Amino acid sequence: MEGKEEDVKLGANKFSERQPLGTAAQTREKDYKEPGPAPLFEPGEFKSWSFWRAGIAEFMATFLFLYITVLTVMGVKRSNDICMSVGIQGIAWAFGGMIFALVYCTAGISGGHINPAVTFGLFLARKLSLPRALLYMICQCLGAICGAGVVKGFQKHEYEMLGGGANTVAHGYTKGDGLGAEIVGTFVLVYTVFSATDAKRSARDSHVPLLAPLPIGFAVFLVHLATIPITGTGINPARSLGAAIIYNKDHAWDDQWIFWVGPFIGAGLAAIYHQMIIRAIPFKRS
Repeated sequence: MEGKEEDVKLGANKFSERQPLGTAAQTREKDYKEPGPAPLFEPGEFKSWSFWRAGIAEFMATFLFLYITVLTVMGVKRSNDICMSVGIQGIAWAFGGMIFALVYCTAGISGGHINPAVTFGLFLARKLSLPRALLYMICQCLGAICGAGVVKGFQKHEYEMLGGGANTVAHGYTKGDGLGAEIVGTFVLVYTVFSATDAKRSARDSHVPLLAPLPIGFAVFLVHLATIPITGTGINPARSLGAAIIYNKDHAWDDQWIFWVGPFIGAGLAAIYHQMIIRAIPFKRS
């Protein structure tokens, strides 16, 4: 009977039936300790296998991301009737679904960034060191180049005829429109990353189950639905660079700066907003 009573204490009666919401939830004591900021430079990282393993994970994840997504774009563009293909919704699902799967697979190894803008935002928030941030960005760009290269290897003629999945500002929109779309789209993504992976939120709202890769992938899906008609949706400098290098046509390079400046501005704004506004809410430490 003692064992049964203990099971009851650890099970149904562990939490009260009614859970407080909002600011009331913040007054409850939780087992939470604010993690300190990552050092700007940590020489010992270079001797750690986990450091290099994380870089390899980012390379492989971005390689797979570009391979599946660019191949999906090529399939839609080569179709004579868009209704006979997966269409824009299918492209958006390919990008969002791959982010969901790859973040789930690599989060425990590298954090599952798969995007230099995400890495930049997390670096500004002191979530990782400068050497690790640079390693991630380099590996992400190399992975993107290789992923797009494999797609071109499968269908070289079609790849060059159909644009190679390269990001450009669509006709009818100005460069300012494209830049704005990239800033806002990346803000949505990086803000979602911060919110979904926030340990403080997990402690405060422990009664709310959350699988972090799901809202991140869904944010990518929604941003693609909104901005594919404007820029083809970059929000990921590695994705834009990899497709541009392999496609290598003048018009693919004309707007390339937009797909770096926009995402980095959006990521920076998301980091500032989350750290200085959202994380400023009072929280009672145990």
